[in-house]
Order: sequence, then C-alpha cells, then structure tokens
Amino acid sequence: MLLTIDVGNTQTTIGLFETNGTSTTGWRMPTLHTDTSDSLRSRLYGYFAMDGLSLDAVTDAAVASVVPVLTRAWLRCFQRLLGHDPLLVGPGASCGMPIDLKNPKRVGADRIANAVAAKQRYGSPVIVVDFGTATNIDVVDERGAYRGGTIGPGLIMSADALFSRAAKLSSVPIEMPPHALGDSTETALQSGLVIGAAAQAEGLVSRIKDELNLKDATVVGTGGLARTVSAATDLFDAIDPDLTLRGIREIWRWQRDHGA
Repeated sequence: MLLTIDVGNTQTTIGLFETNGTSTTGWRMPTLHTDTSDSLRSRLYGYFAMDGLSLDAVTDAAVASVVPVLTRAWLRCFQRLLGHDPLLVGPGASCGMPIDLKNPKRVGADRIANAVAAKQRYGSPVIVVDFGTATNIDVVDERGAYRGGTIGPGLIMSADALFSRAAKLSSVPIEMPPHALGDSTETALQSGLVIGAAAQAEGLVSRIKDELNLKDATVVGTGGLARTVSAATDLFDAIDPDLTLRGIREIWRWQRDHGA
C-alpha cells in the first residue's frame, strides 16, 4: 500500500491507497513545526491502530511538503519505517506534465500535485482553486501543460489578521451568512470573509479564462474550506477535497512506471 502525505503550513493530510490507486482511508492533523521523525511515526501508528489497520502493510510513501524542516522529519520517519526513502514530490520532480514556466523549480509541490490530479480526473483545460493556508489558483491549458496561477492569503489567514488587528472585532464561525449584506457585525464579517473569498475566486478565474482563452475550462475547488466557499458561488464544476493526495499518488505512479 502507498501512504501519501501533504504537509501544509497549517494542516497535514494523509491518504492511504491500494497499489491499484483505490483510496482506502485518510486522516488530517495539525502541522507542528516541532515534530520529529519519532513523533510523526508515533502519530501514524496511532491513526492506523484507531482504524484497525497495520502500518506494516505500507510498502511505499510519497511526501509533498512546503515546510522544509518537516520534509526532513518525514524523510527520516519513512527511512526507519520502510527501510528506503519515500518519494519527495518537490520542485523539478518528474510528474508527467509539461511545466510551461520560466522557472518550473519554483512551483510548490502541492500546486503541481493539484494540477496533475485535476488533469487526470477532469481532463484539460482545468483550473483548480485551493482554499488552504493560502488560496492558490492553478491552471492547466488545453494542451495539458501547467501554466501557472495565483497565490493569495487564505481565508483563515485573512480572518486571523483581521481579528488580531481590529480591537472591536471578535472571531466568528467561518460559514456562509444568509445574505451578502450583513445585518450584524457577525454576519458582516462572515460576508466579507466567505462571500469575499468566493468573489475573489470568481474574479481571478474569469480574468485567467479571458487571458488564456479558456472559456470551457473545468473549475475545481479543493482545500479545507472549499465546501464552505462553494455555498457562496456557482463557480465550481466540482468540489474535490482529496485532489492533492491523489495528485501525489499520480506523481508517484508516474515515476514508478517511467523509472524517473
């Protein structure tokens, strides 16, 4: 079995796949920059035991990480668990997709994984909007090549900055308000955050479609808050919360099959 790890700045998601690509189960945990290889291994044992699974069934692993210190910790963790290195999905890694940029090695591993998985499942052209710590938009054109995208502050990051700097504003649930026009401080904040995130995505995707002439591109939402934001817009053709993990799995499969 294959274990895929997506290490984000705020959360780490874990997916377990059969060798034929079937997703078996998954877990989500906070990203702690103080984690060691030993603590990560202990967490994995705990998750597997909780679901009645054996970590001994895992034969391979693939890791995409935007946190360098944890990349090293996961590498050591799997070296001890598996007796060999996991695949590190990182800048410049062979993924089976043309990266049509001046400096492809500067693109985040999670963004490439999203693009690979979106192309595999939805075809091309396709646009991915990932609502994570940052809100990323990534574009695959009609040729199946990765063309770049946008990076902006994520919804939670924006909310935290607002609450920490505005003394009279307090934290509110991040959920869709009944109307765009807030009739209380709470609903006004929810509108600005959730509907604002939806409007930002709509505007950026519209401009990208115009610039690249991708009028018929499929638009896919992913990330922890994708379903929340999707309630405020009809932008998305699909919401796919496991997109990044499947992309990591597809890159692992590509490298396995092509000896990359």
